[in-house]
Amino acid sequence: MTHTPGDVAVPDLSGMLAVVTGANSGLGFALTSRLAAAGAEVVLAVRNWGKGEEAVARIRAEIPTARLRMLPLDLSSLDNIARFAAVLTAESRPLDLLINNAGVMMPPKRGTTQDGFELQFGSNYLGHFALTAHLLPLLRAAEAPRVVSLSSLLARAGRFDWNDLQGENPYSPSRAYGLSKLSMLVFGRELQRRSAAAGWGIRSYAAHPGSTLTNLQVTGPQSGGTGAGALATYLKLTSKIPWLWQQAPQGILPVLYAATSTDAVGGSYYGPGGFLELTGPPKLAVVPQRALSQSDATRLWTVSEELTGISFSA
Repeated sequence: MTHTPGDVAVPDLSGMLAVVTGANSGLGFALTSRLAAAGAEVVLAVRNWGKGEEAVARIRAEIPTARLRMLPLDLSSLDNIARFAAVLTAESRPLDLLINNAGVMMPPKRGTTQDGFELQFGSNYLGHFALTAHLLPLLRAAEAPRVVSLSSLLARAGRFDWNDLQGENPYSPSRAYGLSKLSMLVFGRELQRRSAAAGWGIRSYAAHPGSTLTNLQVTGPQSGGTGAGALATYLKLTSKIPWLWQQAPQGILPVLYAATSTDAVGGSYYGPGGFLELTGPPKLAVVPQRALSQSDATRLWTVSEELTGISFSA
């Protein structure tokens, strides 16, 4: 397998079980490949079954010994999330690693999940909150479990408008995306705090991939029958600039570091180490000011439990 500059030395993961959401493409695919190459058994949690099968075939062509399985997961449906978790729970196998990666990015028109939440806040954040809560017993049963939640540089533009978490007044694609990724960052840090306080034994991290080229930048803005337009042109003109953009094998390194390194510190936030955290090898990332408020973290947790109907304490 080809490695990248500033690569992460992944230890032997034989015997470990990992779940990666959105594992069929982009960052999720690259992460699944690296974990499988290190010996982990990886559950590809995918919404598109056909693309998941293609991903499994591609990984096995490169890593014949890869231990992979697929399970359907739609993070826009709380019922579907519960069914996904029920399958793993019935197997009673400890879960060593959960990577909350899947997401949708800036659809031009406001959409909603099956439960009525704004699509980005509901899928990117609330879906992963609910998934982690459902899998908490399996995580706690593992010897040294980790949860890594994907944020974004655009979390810096997010803000908590407690009167409009569903992006209705009015809807802004970028503001809704920023909120979802700010929420993921706050969740990653707060999960570590609560784990330490309650003795859950879970190490929780947040990470962002900097400026990484995946299909996410196009599929979201093109949804709803609307062309990507200016964004597609911008990507075409700038994608070859090395300090501005990187490919997925490089972009996953902060996540991979948080997921596997013995030096990763629980509650930390990792990102690329280059100019403005756009590209480069992993390092500690700057936590935006809006992610530092403990009162906001507590309120977000409470609101999330109310909206999803799922309590971590239960």
